[in-house]
Amino acid sequence: MQENRVQWSSRTKIVISLLLLAFAVYLLYRFSVILAPLIMAVIIAYLLTPVTNFLQKRLHIPRVLAILLSYVLLIVILITLPLLIVPPLAAQLAALNVDIQRFLLALDALLGHQYNIGGQIINLEAVFRQMVGSLQGFAEPVFGQTLNFVLDVITSLIWVVFILVVSFYLVKDSEQVRQWLESLIPPNYHADYVQLRDEISHIWGAFFRGQVVLALIVALIFTIIGFILGLPFALAMGVFAGLLEFLPSLGHGIWLTTASLLALFIGSATLPIPNWVFMLLIIGLHLVFEQFDLNYLIPRIIGRSVHLPPVVVILGIVGGAAIAGVLGILLAAPTIASARVLGRYIYANLFDMNPFPSSVVRTLPPPNPRWWHHPTPNPAKPSDSPADKT
Repeated sequence: MQENRVQWSSRTKIVISLLLLAFAVYLLYRFSVILAPLIMAVIIAYLLTPVTNFLQKRLHIPRVLAILLSYVLLIVILITLPLLIVPPLAAQLAALNVDIQRFLLALDALLGHQYNIGGQIINLEAVFRQMVGSLQGFAEPVFGQTLNFVLDVITSLIWVVFILVVSFYLVKDSEQVRQWLESLIPPNYHADYVQLRDEISHIWGAFFRGQVVLALIVALIFTIIGFILGLPFALAMGVFAGLLEFLPSLGHGIWLTTASLLALFIGSATLPIPNWVFMLLIIGLHLVFEQFDLNYLIPRIIGRSVHLPPVVVILGIVGGAAIAGVLGILLAAPTIASARVLGRYIYANLFDMNPFPSSVVRTLPPPNPRWWHHPTPNPAKPSDSPADKT
């Protein structure tokens, strides 16, 4: 019965594949609202699975109990960190109100002058007011669409419950999910699947583990240097720098712009230098740190597999923001790195190349005709083929 099966032709396979692809695209479009919560659930499950496996193995407890302990640890960490950071941060932010008044006075003095550039008189105050009006016109439709605060809160709670439930079952059935995915792979491509899975898993694991460590290190460095230099709101700026490490390349520019404005309008609390000199000092030190961060911290903490050119990361962040909002911004770098691995694999197979050159040892001679005329001699059995006699 199995021998008389009719095999699908190549044309039929292509048509079915295209129809399935179109159906998948339709489903993504139709249920796009569920994608972000589902991705969050997958991320939580990905982070908690190693913790659950460790607790289950070391404590010899059922897996469900290990999962509950993992969630308890996650909740404790999420509650403890703000309690340690928020009180001193709030004290600095409370002083921000007074300094904002100084900043506004300085800005008003700067905008109150008219500047003559190339015979053209520029009124910065009018330009500033026009910019503010444009921003207000842009923001009003956005904030005016809020219908009901209570409804928004209830909807958010529903999504939180959805994320927790889905992530719980993903952690609980992680081994079954892995086996099911492997069962879908044809035997001839099983080795390729394992190689791709390991590479992509390494990218995401290095990103999540390394990004948290990198953010803590950067926050500590910036806080210490900020207190030494007398940067206004040193603790707040240090925490801000750590959070901006989740926006590679782009975050450096945001922090530098903010710190430069604070240095120019407020100055240093410890160094007796003019504000503009202090601003240049902040810019110079940050440029040095940026090179240290890109060339030393990121490759060693996160890994070179996620280390992408800055222009690629910036374009990825912009594209991620347009597609998935904040979640797209945060996951732009590992997503692009994973796409690079898949793109390399597809490109290599399209042109009959080895998709894993660093992991597969070539056993055949290179495709150079001259090599075939000089085979490795075999003393036990000399060759008498015509090709060897030429």
